Amino acid sequence: MDFNIPADIKAYLGVLDKFIEDEIKPIENSDDNIRFFDHRREYSRTDFENQGLPRHEWEALLTRVKRLADKAGHFRYALPKEFGGQDGTNLGMAIIREHFASKGLGLHNDLQNEHSIVGNQPIVLILRDFGTEEQKQAFIPKLLDGTMRITFGLTDRHHGSDATHMETHAVQETRDGVAGWRIDGEKMWITGMHVATHCMMFARSHGKDGDASGITAFLVPANDPGITIDEYMWTFNMPTDHPRMTIRNVWVPESAILGPIGGGLALAQHFVHENRIRQAASSLGAAVYCINESVKYARQRQPFGEALAVNQAIQFPLVELATQAEGLRQLIRKTAWEMDQMAKPEVAKVLSDKVSMCNYWANRLVCEAADRAMQVHGGMGYSRHKPFEHIYRHHRRYRITEGSEEIQMRKVAGYLFGYMGPKKAEYSAIEAEARRPTNK
Repeated sequence: MDFNIPADIKAYLGVLDKFIEDEIKPIENSDDNIRFFDHRREYSRTDFENQGLPRHEWEALLTRVKRLADKAGHFRYALPKEFGGQDGTNLGMAIIREHFASKGLGLHNDLQNEHSIVGNQPIVLILRDFGTEEQKQAFIPKLLDGTMRITFGLTDRHHGSDATHMETHAVQETRDGVAGWRIDGEKMWITGMHVATHCMMFARSHGKDGDASGITAFLVPANDPGITIDEYMWTFNMPTDHPRMTIRNVWVPESAILGPIGGGLALAQHFVHENRIRQAASSLGAAVYCINESVKYARQRQPFGEALAVNQAIQFPLVELATQAEGLRQLIRKTAWEMDQMAKPEVAKVLSDKVSMCNYWANRLVCEAADRAMQVHGGMGYSRHKPFEHIYRHHRRYRITEGSEEIQMRKVAGYLFGYMGPKKAEYSAIEAEARRPTNK
């Protein structure tokens, strides 16, 4: 077994680092753009007088950098070559995302709004795999050049992670002689609606509450008059672009259906494993940053005439965190590598529990590492002049989103105890045998 970073990925990290130093850092350090990353970051990013939405200057800066990265050939790294990408692997993305996050806050990578010079664009692949030819031609080129944005409209207001009980419904209805569907309901946490051109809206079209089938995905124009933004939810980490919205009498033609009728949850799950392993790698990188900065500070800080680092009360918690980070890194990279060896449906069957292990533990680890960094740095750690409070507030969301850690742990338990996954038949047989009456 070879635990070294593959030579091509290692070389590419060098290319990316040079691009950051030559192209991204000069932008970050000009025109007071550093205000988006220093102690002024939350105010500079947030238009508090406009529903707490991201300031235009902040989003314009991110767009400028993404276009620069796209021109250099980096932004589409993970996409297939047919879309101008590099056929980037899951292993490659995991290594890159950890590497970026371990550098700390910066214009190269700021995951508060999923920004990175190496992008993650799952909706392009959802359209490739589920869209009609007309949908592919209409949407994919514009998604790639940034002139179109599709949000992900899965979460219902009253049901959160339980999509099978969503109360957003779609019924067939013909208008002006055109067959279509009327959609009504309430959605929440539909990130990016303030700049979206369309919403990939999921609604129950068939079946009964609790059924995994019967939910259909529709491509709905974001400016449809039947969509009302009730409010943008102010969050632990600002700015916000996560609205609660009402959908009333929204009508779309049959051509707006994305994928099979009633098979919408397959779309929702289509990219979940890739998203979760990459997000886990980002959380790991941020945790490593917090650990490393704490170690440096403990060696520099000299209260009572000697380095803070000589105290075991400082050493041991950081030792625990460093040990967990080292073990987690191997699990993330092994899982990402295994994902690259099989087709997507096979990943869902045999690796889903490993992806969940990586995701929930990485998200918990970064919160613990950020909290410890605040403690080691004392008063400065608690201030916004250090990035730890920002890291904590941002990554704390991932213990809820992308599947809460309880849902992730339930997935692991399902595989471990054989309620799902490769061991289901074996453990079901064991349980059946245990229930069989015995002759006494």
